[in-house]
Amino acid sequence: MTSDTSTAGILHRPYLLATVGACALVFLSAFESLAVTTIMPLVSRDLDGASLYALAFAGPLATGVMGMVAAGNWSDRRGPAAPLYSSVALFVAGLLIAGTAGTMEILVLGRLVQGLGGGAMTVALYVLVARVYPPALHPKIFAAFAASWVVPSLVGPFAAGVVAQLSSWHWVFLGVVGLVVPALLMVVPAVRGMDSEPAAEPVPWAFGRMGWAALAAVAVLGLNLSAEVPGFGGVIAVVALVLALIAVKPLVPRGTLTARRGLPSVILVRGLASAAFFGAEVYLPYLLTERYAFTPTFAGLTLTGAALAWAGASAIQGKLGARLADDLAVKIGAALVLMAVISTLVTAAFALPAAVAIAGWILAGGGMGLMYPRLSVMTLALSTEENQGFNSAAMSISDSLGGALSLAATGLVFAAFTAGPFAAVFALTAVIAVVGVVIAPRVAARRPDAETASAAPELSLTQPK
Repeated sequence: MTSDTSTAGILHRPYLLATVGACALVFLSAFESLAVTTIMPLVSRDLDGASLYALAFAGPLATGVMGMVAAGNWSDRRGPAAPLYSSVALFVAGLLIAGTAGTMEILVLGRLVQGLGGGAMTVALYVLVARVYPPALHPKIFAAFAASWVVPSLVGPFAAGVVAQLSSWHWVFLGVVGLVVPALLMVVPAVRGMDSEPAAEPVPWAFGRMGWAALAAVAVLGLNLSAEVPGFGGVIAVVALVLALIAVKPLVPRGTLTARRGLPSVILVRGLASAAFFGAEVYLPYLLTERYAFTPTFAGLTLTGAALAWAGASAIQGKLGARLADDLAVKIGAALVLMAVISTLVTAAFALPAAVAIAGWILAGGGMGLMYPRLSVMTLALSTEENQGFNSAAMSISDSLGGALSLAATGLVFAAFTAGPFAAVFALTAVIAVVGVVIAPRVAARRPDAETASAAPELSLTQPK
């Protein structure tokens, strides 16, 4: 980029088309994620796919990890153009497969392909930002990406419910296809010729990391499907869980699985928050449609309330800045998520009015809005230039695998407890939320004591001024 363009806004030349196209891709990915949560109870009923309900959510998260690792490595080797085109193609292919599915098995296959493309697309877009926009514009383009999530959060669930009621749930998938291609075409001028830029040093293929990511994805899928194997389901579930933990270990900082104080606990809390929140959220519309006869449209509005709270809490913590300590924001957020999950648990267990769970779930959105930005800040604050990429990827991987493993486990619980499946699911996610609350105080790095006073000081956990 020339110096005279470095001060241009993201909506001015030469960034206008790239900004609009990239934000549109983020918007469509966000819309699809939220819309599917709303319509999946209807899809499950239509395709008689209750046994694969959790896999329809956990599968894309698991394959998304594979896409993240592969796209990151590919982008380092050849630039973001080819990974971006390929990821969008996979995303569209997954939408087409799911949108034309006549069985739950085919729909899940489409979701797996969609997740693979979606995970890769996220990483490719971040690399695109690094290559196209000068550092001075990075905060603005990432703020635009965040805004691209807000609008789908507000209208996505409601719009998906309306489409499913007035037309067919198939169009929630197929309708997005026609919008993805124009969005990609707007980004093409910005990425054209990037692959021809010579790299400073040859970057090898990270087959080891891709292999671990693939093993983690296979383990999640195996955990989801273990209930379908009579007699050996329990053994398969245990083996799959062990394999998932083994596979994730090389993908996250050392000490993450043992909740070591500081960065490892930051990464772990991110995964636990994702597990508790998304593990419960995907069953909340299901509970409202099955037990309280809500239409998909009004069940979707429940998610909109949480999304509004998420956006509001995120804005509040941003304005408070250093006046709200990072570790305190994480502890408050974890406690709010626990309170919300408990509200859904008591609603399902004691047949309380639906308003109890709906109001409670607003607290969950608020808790996530407080936690997520601060966990990102802490990850960067506790990283060096040499490991920023690894740690950022580890945070995303923990996020995705935490949700995927939780959804796999809740799927097994839902199938096993036929008498009270919803209460059992929310009880499991409540346990996960409790663990998150217990570990949350460990995100603060230990202060140097007398024995380590001569060592280098630890990085500050407050937001950069």
